[in-house]
Amino acid sequence: MRHMPGVSLTYSLVEKLGQAIVVGEYEQSGFPTEAELCIAHNSSRTVAREAVKMLTAKGLLTSRPRQGTRVEPVSHWNLLDPDVTRWMTERPYSHKIYRDLSEVRLAIEPIAASLAAKRATRADIRAIRAGLNGMRDDADHHDLALLADIDFHVAILQASGNPFIIQLRELIHTALTISIGLTNRIAGHTASIPAHEAVLLAIEAGQPAVAERAMRAIISESLEMVDSMQPEGETAAQ
Repeated sequence: MRHMPGVSLTYSLVEKLGQAIVVGEYEQSGFPTEAELCIAHNSSRTVAREAVKMLTAKGLLTSRPRQGTRVEPVSHWNLLDPDVTRWMTERPYSHKIYRDLSEVRLAIEPIAASLAAKRATRADIRAIRAGLNGMRDDADHHDLALLADIDFHVAILQASGNPFIIQLRELIHTALTISIGLTNRIAGHTASIPAHEAVLLAIEAGQPAVAERAMRAIISESLEMVDSMQPEGETAAQ
């Protein structure tokens, strides 16, 4: 495929601006004008304009005649967009974000485990077990154990056989990266192998209700740990 410098420059600027927006860099100063973007990033007006269009499509920006471009609130962002979910991992600590992501997991993963107990293929089971084995083998290596933990949960989403659930894997991957990383640090150790094995055994045995309960127990414990880190004076609804 022929290299397209203009496209590469546009995506590079989208990446820089998207990260800056998500971490709150423009909360006080407001979003730069097109001319300011060109100067700050040494880019052409075409590249700056296209980058703003792409970020607008992701819900991060809005442009209006005579009002300029402004950053939209988080509620307007396309949180299912892979770029947006990836940038979310770079935000400063926020109890609300951790809790919101844990609640998403609680809403989706137990049902995925239940469906996996009904539909998982042999290949699905092997993938789930590989994640569990990785968690066990790399228990003394936090980063590797975290990746294996994520692989375990994502494999269960895949095993659900539901294309809508599978399409949410990027969002769940981000939620897992953030919430599991935090709760492992709070607990002082990696995730419980027996608790995860209980989910796998229920899926292997074709026990949907048991698999759902086992997964719900894992995430509920994670949510309780997240709440234990809630800053003083901050409510869960904030």
